[in-house]
Amino acid sequence: MPKYLIKVRLTVDGLKGLLNEGAAARRQVVERMVQGLGGRLESQYWAFGDDDVYVTVELPDNTSAAAIGLVTSAAGGVRTSTVVLLSPEEIDEAIRRNVEYRAPGA
Repeated sequence: MPKYLIKVRLTVDGLKGLLNEGAAARRQVVERMVQGLGGRLESQYWAFGDDDVYVTVELPDNTSAAAIGLVTSAAGGVRTSTVVLLSPEEIDEAIRRNVEYRAPGA
């Protein structure tokens, strides 16, 4: 199953909700959402910096990942960006692919 890193930035409304509910309660919400799409929550960490939360998940497909981003961002409490994660085996497979390419000016 494909893996994704979801980077989350809380809005003012999201921060207010976090202060009311707590981080553990928000993790349960995320876990139920991911499971409802047939996926699995691997980890959820809070962080300092530009992003407030880093979530790693396994999901059935890119459509499921897009659905999470669309629905959560539309609700107004967060803004998300999603990164597709590739395993070493997937990169090895990509290396073996024959790609026809010419660099600009070559």
